[in-house]
Amino acid sequence: MTVEKNILCFGDSNTYGESPEGLGRYPRQERWTGILAQRLGPAYHIIEEGLCGRTTVWEDPVEGDKCGIRQLPSCIASHTPLDLIILMLGTNDFKQRFHVTASDVALSLERLVKTAQSMTNGVAPKPFQILLACPAPLRPRTCLGEMIGDRSAESASLPPLVQDVANRCGVPFINVGAFAEASPLDGLHYDRENHIRIADAMEAKLHEILG
Repeated sequence: MTVEKNILCFGDSNTYGESPEGLGRYPRQERWTGILAQRLGPAYHIIEEGLCGRTTVWEDPVEGDKCGIRQLPSCIASHTPLDLIILMLGTNDFKQRFHVTASDVALSLERLVKTAQSMTNGVAPKPFQILLACPAPLRPRTCLGEMIGDRSAESASLPPLVQDVANRCGVPFINVGAFAEASPLDGLHYDRENHIRIADAMEAKLHEILG
């Protein structure tokens, strides 16, 4: 009997599957998480934990409860036992209300990774692996206008910083911007074609990590 592998996908609206066309949430079979589940089959359980507006560590004074580092421990405890966690956050950190740099975002992701790693001691019944994913850069103009402004150059400098975090923490890394891009329609969400590209790359990476 094949043992099911449980994979927690912890992210923001691009894990939730928000459409850049203003159509709300893509159907499950069109989201990268849903495509990945179909590709991997019943031996893998893909757990979608995408929340629109979710940050890494920042408390949002406007949108409320969006702080990833406060939510991650309960998500891990709720879905344990896990084999792998895919962490893909950082896009919402570039909102102007937080006033943070790419370096700040990378250090915030490091806190998230270390928080997850700490939960293998006592909370999780078995060790799990962590895949740290850097989101694709923002485009110069986004649908959020004044909320984000033009943070495209700052977000484009994020991948090597997140790669350094992954190296320091000893976890695998994937740069989403190497194979996918935000839609020109809203500047920050992925269209259907890019969800497929992300699923392709994630599938290959998961086989590399989990065998």
